[in-house]
Amino acid sequence: MSTVTPRAPAPRPEHIVRGTTERSVPFVLAASILAALLAASSAPTPLYPHYQDVWDLSALTITLVFSAYSLTLLLALLTTGALSDHLGRRPVLVGALAVEAASMVLLASADGAGALIAARVLQGAATGAATSAAGAALLDLEDPRRPGPPALTNSIAPVAGMAAGVLASTLLIRFAPAPTVTVYIMLAVLFTAQAVAVTFTTETARPHPGALRSLRPQLAVPPPARRALLAAGTAVVAIWALGGFYSSLGPALIHLVAPDAPQAAGGMVFFTLTAAATLTVWTLRRTAPHTAATCGSLAVVPATALTLSGLHGAGLPAVYGGAALAGVAFGAVSQGALRMTLAALDAQDRAATLAAYYVLSYLSMSLPAIAAGAATEHYGLRTAAHAYAIAAALLAVAALAALTVSRGGTAHRAHNDLP
Repeated sequence: MSTVTPRAPAPRPEHIVRGTTERSVPFVLAASILAALLAASSAPTPLYPHYQDVWDLSALTITLVFSAYSLTLLLALLTTGALSDHLGRRPVLVGALAVEAASMVLLASADGAGALIAARVLQGAATGAATSAAGAALLDLEDPRRPGPPALTNSIAPVAGMAAGVLASTLLIRFAPAPTVTVYIMLAVLFTAQAVAVTFTTETARPHPGALRSLRPQLAVPPPARRALLAAGTAVVAIWALGGFYSSLGPALIHLVAPDAPQAAGGMVFFTLTAAATLTVWTLRRTAPHTAATCGSLAVVPATALTLSGLHGAGLPAVYGGAALAGVAFGAVSQGALRMTLAALDAQDRAATLAAYYVLSYLSMSLPAIAAGAATEHYGLRTAAHAYAIAAALLAVAALAALTVSRGGTAHRAHNDLP
């Protein structure tokens, strides 16, 4: 779930800064691009059981298909994240959306694991470039008189998009004649339409030389953000790792708990998580960020316990309940950690800090998912799920300790600063 360039946005054209009407349409378009990109990222989740049945794929192969997207997106964030600062938002968005549409066509025509992985690699590269440019455009369009909507959009659009992608794909499995084709063709049409729409918007950046030099991988966290990112980092790892588990192995977990459940039930478990996360981000948008991150960390332990109880007789209600609690944890920690990290930063430091945040997030989502797939191959899904849940719970406990120490340190510094 990524969304900005690792360099600060270029100065905004005066007419965009001044007019609310001029801002509204580009803002909505940039937000819709973020949501659509993340919808496409989660659309394959309900289809994984179908791919496994038709092509006899292992759990490890499925996690590799899933992680190919995340790891390529990471690389794109590190290399193309600053490209729109130099070339402009529009050309980068148009090119990336065109490649995204092509990746959807490849997914629709895939005939095996190799084709799936290749399509997901292409999709990850396009998503990293497009979300960086779209996120930067949102920052460009921030109204100085009403600060905050870009940060909220940056938190809510990814999880809302993932929820929409899973739901659409699940419904198409149930009602469409060719679900492994229909969902991707619909997304390809959407990305093509968005690319065309972008060409009619006003450029929000001032292009400048150095595009090739900007492609060198780089990552930096400004000093004011380091303390907050260290305090919230463990919680971020815990909740994104949980998200990776439900996204890649959630359908297999549903099949293990209820072998006779319809195929759509597998996709709905990740929809449950992302829908709960979306509602939580919106509900806690005015809650103190430290409090939100702490509450989210507290929700991880009961979430994992409830999910595991589904493997011990509690059945599907427990698994879905655990997914909902995991979504609450995801939404609370993600937006709390983002706001903690961005607090008191100068505008030119926010983009680099967000890039570091999302690199940590996607590593936390992809690498544990690969490990879980390998463990499933050797020890079975039941054992892998137990190990994964225990690890996430321990990370959440460590996160609570770090957040408590951080709060105490902040209070101590504030006391010392009193006259």
